[in-house]
Amino acid sequence: MQLAIQLIFAQLGNQLGIDEVLNNGAATSQSTADGWNSQWLNLLQNTGNGTLYGTLTNLGIFFAVGTLLFFMIQFLRDLISYEYSRPISALIWPFVVVILLSNSGKGSILSNLTLGLRGYLNTQVVVSPDASKMYQEALNMSVAEEITGSFLRPCQSLTGEQQSKCFAQASERINILLQRYRNTYGRRIWINRLQTKIDDIRYNKGFVSETSFNSLLGSTVQTSIKNFLVSLQYAFQNLIEATMLLIALLGPIAVGGSLLPVAGKPIFAWLTGFLSIGIAKISFNIIAVVTAAVIVNGPGQNLNADPDLMWFIIFLGILAPILSLLVAAAGGFALFSGISNTASLVRERI
Repeated sequence: MQLAIQLIFAQLGNQLGIDEVLNNGAATSQSTADGWNSQWLNLLQNTGNGTLYGTLTNLGIFFAVGTLLFFMIQFLRDLISYEYSRPISALIWPFVVVILLSNSGKGSILSNLTLGLRGYLNTQVVVSPDASKMYQEALNMSVAEEITGSFLRPCQSLTGEQQSKCFAQASERINILLQRYRNTYGRRIWINRLQTKIDDIRYNKGFVSETSFNSLLGSTVQTSIKNFLVSLQYAFQNLIEATMLLIALLGPIAVGGSLLPVAGKPIFAWLTGFLSIGIAKISFNIIAVVTAAVIVNGPGQNLNADPDLMWFIIFLGILAPILSLLVAAAGGFALFSGISNTASLVRERI
């Protein structure tokens, strides 16, 4: 039976990976962010013929040449109807299109401006190291009991001395995890609270209520749900990054179509979409950091509190993405209205 217990813990250790629990989340996030940064530079700085952005730039130039005919028809009509006031102000658009789509060999003006805008938005998104650490600590708080419960769960079906030995081995492995938490976050109250629960089960199993025992052990279903929701929030963050990159790549087409004689220029819609996704990114990060601060500075510092942080995982995985997208939609509508009204005002004043 002792061999069976060891095999159970060996299997659990391989599945959970204590080092991965603490380090892989942050390391993977950082490596993913570096991968996205590299992808942005590779796509938007390589603008020669045969590259993706170069091909899209050529397509944008083709659209610009195609729509130039419509622009000239509208220009001549305005020249006849309004003399020189309105047509002269409209001449700015061909110059804007030519300047943005021109390629200097180190990327087009548009690609460099897009990278610069993305860099500025990222400076507003990136939170301080302390805030990032607090966010990671809140995530660990919400999954710590699940991890410890996974180590203790095999002991539930045992009895007598076999169960005691199982609890002892599980406690040793859990103590390694808790010590890693302390090395990372210091001597936090929530770590001591979890340590007390483990010690009570190991040394005073008979005095621990069945409800408290089952609550700590949890279930594999709840663990799977939490893993799914954590993965869901990472998927949303990567979706935001992929959407921003997609919109950035479509910039030349939007610029090329801006010579169409319509009130709402495609370049305004493109810029609004890019900034809206940036607002969604900023909103999600603010929501995540502020909520994490509430958890760490609230129940995380209260020894008598015993919070169920499933709501935090649900909030980050489902509700926060929805809220950030709603804020982005409202902000995008306001941006588009503001840009369009400003362009109309400038056109009337020139």
